[in-house]
Amino acid sequence: MTAVVLPCRNEAPALPDLLPRIPAGYRVIVADNGSTDGSADVARALGAEVVTVPQPGYGAAVHAGLLATEPADGVVCVMDADGSFDPADLRRVAAPVLAGDARLVVGRRRPTVRSAWPLHARLGNAVLARRVRASTGLAVHDIGPIRAATRADLLALDVLDRRFGYPLELLLRAGRAGWSVVEIDVAYHPRAAGTRSKVTGSVLGTARAIRDMSRVATS
Repeated sequence: MTAVVLPCRNEAPALPDLLPRIPAGYRVIVADNGSTDGSADVARALGAEVVTVPQPGYGAAVHAGLLATEPADGVVCVMDADGSFDPADLRRVAAPVLAGDARLVVGRRRPTVRSAWPLHARLGNAVLARRVRASTGLAVHDIGPIRAATRADLLALDVLDRRFGYPLELLLRAGRAGWSVVEIDVAYHPRAAGTRSKVTGSVLGTARAIRDMSRVATS
């Protein structure tokens, strides 16, 4: 079985459309990171396993979701719970890992409309991706929120950041460990109505994410 971890904070409006479209055979774990809008109840009602994550931060949610998986899950995908990704792409993201062709697959976001990925967020992401390429040699162009690797590899990599720096630290550690990393294009849609990005939804949110990631990049 393949598991998918959905870090979640106040994404209740997105879940009724998102969760039923997760491909069959995927174990769905919603890592609820302090939601106040009933996201956890919505997820449970739709059949997802819910893990309560009291420690704030994107990395804390992803790590708690990873710990909730089991060895039988094999490959673990991570995807935002805001409706910005098509769950059908999970199969494409997981396929190279399942086939043994890559140890880590990351999605390169291709916005379907300009508003899906504001300019300030794209620019910050591009700067960080350039630093990853320079320091690791990995041919990546996005510090993206959709990815796949085996459960055992993710646990062994021992990513420590519990805030927005988690995705960057993951790439840096994977590159330094000599992992084969594949980047594939994925469609990036506007978030579901009624939700707001903690990163791209404001210049302040993007600045906080860049701060966290910059701290990881220089550590």
